[in-house]
Amino acid sequence: MQRRRKTGKGGAPDPPRILMQSFHDAIESAGGGRKLVIGGKSMGGRIASMVADEAAVRGVVCLGYPFHPPGKLEKTRTKHLETLQTPTLILQGTRDSLGRAEEISGYRLSPAIRIEWLEDGDHSFKPRARSGRTEADNIRAAIALVAEFIAATKNR
Repeated sequence: MQRRRKTGKGGAPDPPRILMQSFHDAIESAGGGRKLVIGGKSMGGRIASMVADEAAVRGVVCLGYPFHPPGKLEKTRTKHLETLQTPTLILQGTRDSLGRAEEISGYRLSPAIRIEWLEDGDHSFKPRARSGRTEADNIRAAIALVAEFIAATKNR
């Protein structure tokens, strides 16, 4: 994202090892993990969940976790989620093509992970017009769930 802001051009994100180091650097510059809840959207949330235990953060928030690549349900990105110790909130749209409830229910996930579903939301939480919900409804619901999660991790 920084590169996009600077150059105005898109392109593939950095490799996971670079992104993980960026998280570690940001956590260190903020004074360490114990007081921090880290997270991100899609790949950002995935990377945050990959560094969480090592960085000893207070919690992780994943907005639209990419449980598998588009159309490749067999290529799960969940191995590290089986043993994750850090309290983690995953917010997922019920229509998210990178992980729907019926797929995720069969995954082995750590008990430290809590998944909340945003009604009729896609990977960006946007619902279909016919659902009667709006994107703003789902964003408000997401904000409330994140605020509740952060408050619940204060004593960790």
